Amino acid sequence: METATRATAHRSTVLIITTIASFLVPFMTSSITVALPAIGSAYSMNVITLGWVSTAYMLASASLLVPFGKIADMYGRRRIFVLGVFVFTVGSALSAVSVSGPMLLISRAVQGVGGAAQFSTAIAILTSAYLGAERGRVLGINTASVYLGLSLGPVLGGVITETMGWQSIFTISSALSVIVFIVTLWRLKGETVEAKREKFDLPGSGIYAVALVLIMYGVSLLPAGNSIWLIGGGAVAAGLFVWWETKSGTPMLDLHMFRRNRAFTFSNLAALVNYSGTWAVAFLMSLYLQYVRGLDPEAAGLVLISSPAVQAILSPLAGRLSDRMEPRLLASAGMAMTGAAIGMLAFITATTSEVYIIVCLVLLGFGFALFSSPNTNAVMSSADHSHYGIASATLATMRQMGMMVSMGIVWIVFGLVIGRVEITPEYYPALVKSVRLAFLISAGLCFAAIYFSMARGNIHETAERPVRERDRAR
Repeated sequence: METATRATAHRSTVLIITTIASFLVPFMTSSITVALPAIGSAYSMNVITLGWVSTAYMLASASLLVPFGKIADMYGRRRIFVLGVFVFTVGSALSAVSVSGPMLLISRAVQGVGGAAQFSTAIAILTSAYLGAERGRVLGINTASVYLGLSLGPVLGGVITETMGWQSIFTISSALSVIVFIVTLWRLKGETVEAKREKFDLPGSGIYAVALVLIMYGVSLLPAGNSIWLIGGGAVAAGLFVWWETKSGTPMLDLHMFRRNRAFTFSNLAALVNYSGTWAVAFLMSLYLQYVRGLDPEAAGLVLISSPAVQAILSPLAGRLSDRMEPRLLASAGMAMTGAAIGMLAFITATTSEVYIIVCLVLLGFGFALFSSPNTNAVMSSADHSHYGIASATLATMRQMGMMVSMGIVWIVFGLVIGRVEITPEYYPALVKSVRLAFLISAGLCFAAIYFSMARGNIHETAERPVRERDRAR
């Protein structure tokens, strides 16, 4: 009885810590989205450079997620998680005291390193602590914390920007990270090591990072001509990475996870395409609401909160439903709603009512809640317990790459329609045109993601059953 009580208390501690940590990064991201115009004015950034405030974080994070996931499986997920919280805290503090645009971008990259270590381990730690029958519920709670961060970020970010300045967003984030760091060291006991300790594939990790950085940086430069060379170089490096991993005795990423596990592969592809179509929505709406509609950051945040608020409320329910229903059905229905909502946003004009915009954002939040928790459950349930770190990191990488592709689409559209200029009133009509075109492309990607979501097959009948049996045996 005492052992069971301790196990329950440990699981609750794991849920609380990982939930708080999962709240921080999206809170920071959504807060900064609302503060972008203020940051742009402070450093005289054009719209393309301004996008790098978000991209610097994503680029650093995406290139290190999988290596950190592998290291965590081999040497301890708690260790890497604690390291991530510490580095993220340092990056937040440096961002708060940045005196120039380049320093801010470098500080955001440091945050990305810390975020990679956190996100490659948080879901893995949570999944290891809970049995398969409870997994969807706790993953839904974790997902809800992400959307709660997204919900509060625009509102609090707008208030903070208006009253204390955008630097205070980073100061507050740093303070919250310190609390998480202390609580983790104090309450999260024990270590989770489920993969054998073997020689770390340093060459493979290096090739992987180079490939990802070249591709993502190339995408960020589109439609410039030299971007093609970078993307091509990244593709060559990616091919070299695949070759190396198939020959390596201790690969960083076991490619058999993709070749032999249809559910794992298509669930990750669904996440990639989903984020490619949805991530830039908040960025585009922030620019539209503040530049075209003339709203201040606080008012813009109140409008933007509608989507993540719905996501936060419905995600736990969607996660619990995914324990009983096939995730592919829930996720596919969610993607259809998401595509419809973004398609509706493609018809906005300079005078579109705020009620229409909020309705679209609410529908978007409903659809994304139905997709995200069940899709995460599908990924983690289809992976072997010894690979939870890699599985969590791979899913996070798909998200980051999708975010990068989404911003790449925005850069291409802005580059072709507006150009590399600071947004002033004479460019507002072009900005509206760019936003509408980007939304049309995004809606198309969302509908394309339905294929990958449906193609994964039935999780409960295939991948999830043996994993649950292993969990019970443990």
